[in-house]
Amino acid sequence: MLREQRPRCRSCAHATIGAPTSTLCSNCSEPRIMDDGVAVTLIDALIADGLAGQGEHDLVDGLCRRLVAAGIPLTRAVAGSDVLHPEYESRLVRWHRGEGIERRELRREIDPDDSGDWRRDPFSRLFESRMPRFRQRLGSDLPPGEYPVLDNIKQLGSTDYTAFFVPLGGISAFGSVNHVMFSWAIDRPEGFSDAELRLLERIAPTFALVFAGAAHVDIARHLMSLYLGGDAANRVLSGQVERGRAETIRAVIWYSDLADFTRIADEVERDQLLALLNDYAECLVDVVTDHGGHVLKFIGDGLLAIFPDEDATRASARALDATAAAERRIAVLSERRARQAQRITDFYLALHQGELLYGNFGSRRRLDFTVLGPAVNEASRIVALCRSLDQRVIVSSAFAEATGPRRSTLVSLGRYALRGVTRPQELFTIDRTQS
Repeated sequence: MLREQRPRCRSCAHATIGAPTSTLCSNCSEPRIMDDGVAVTLIDALIADGLAGQGEHDLVDGLCRRLVAAGIPLTRAVAGSDVLHPEYESRLVRWHRGEGIERRELRREIDPDDSGDWRRDPFSRLFESRMPRFRQRLGSDLPPGEYPVLDNIKQLGSTDYTAFFVPLGGISAFGSVNHVMFSWAIDRPEGFSDAELRLLERIAPTFALVFAGAAHVDIARHLMSLYLGGDAANRVLSGQVERGRAETIRAVIWYSDLADFTRIADEVERDQLLALLNDYAECLVDVVTDHGGHVLKFIGDGLLAIFPDEDATRASARALDATAAAERRIAVLSERRARQAQRITDFYLALHQGELLYGNFGSRRRLDFTVLGPAVNEASRIVALCRSLDQRVIVSSAFAEATGPRRSTLVSLGRYALRGVTRPQELFTIDRTQS
């Protein structure tokens, strides 16, 4: 039986590891890169990883392991790019020898000039200058304090550092995500060899393209989740995109809006209004999500969410728990805003239960993934009664019937005719003496 004969290390004659075109020996510290075969092997592996759908973590980890196997004594590697995210401006993936991978998101700066050590980072220099490469030996000639990150890397034993800036153009760019940057550090006393630097330069475009592809997929998933809601986004990304395609579900409907919002909007400045909306929306979205609900959309100052479950009692219990949590969190928020002399408000909430159509609706040019049905319209009519009935929370008779053992926590408000609904129905609120 024929066996593949791996090349032998030219220093000690041990069999090499890694690609057959490399003469790396695990017993030798110096690199044995013979020709372009190593670069081709690394590029092929990157392409294979990209086609396999590996994420940023695995791409960086896999490449670092292969570079080490090719004889480059990496101590640290970083790859990153800007992201499209309302809170974060960029994301970095760090690899540390012996420690593994970590990911760090960098928050958007309120003041562009207040950016800490970023202005004294090699990545900043590459970004501002659009230089393709940067290199700095970490010896005695390293100016202390010029690049704080390099001072830290040097203290940890690294001897050489190089970084790359790869711009993305055309459809490869994704909004402001128009470049990839990455860096490598090693601890060999003599630093990078010329062959190693050529190798890193050779693989840079492929690594940038594959890394950007993975980053773009992650960005798209997060944006879809942010704008559609987690469940709707997952359904769309899984292929539920046909217009008019929907399924019938049973769910509790949460329909809320903010008290006196029209008057507040007339009385406060735009920035103050947006801050108020964001503060109160965050409270409500968080409690709905934390209790298993799906936020579907904002409608002006209102919020539409569902708690889907074939077990109506279980769904109602989650909605009631979310309501109690919302009341607590809104109270804390309003107290904090009042201490800061900021405008405060409250929320009105309707809870209803019934069958809904959940899916794609709209035109060929603009679709929405949401819920439709008489129950949604009825919930919107119920929440409109909160102010006139002076009740923060009003629930329908269908919801009350589904609460099971918690029915005693509700008290009747009487029968009311809802606009556009033929038959009057009994409405309830939470009995504060029982809840």
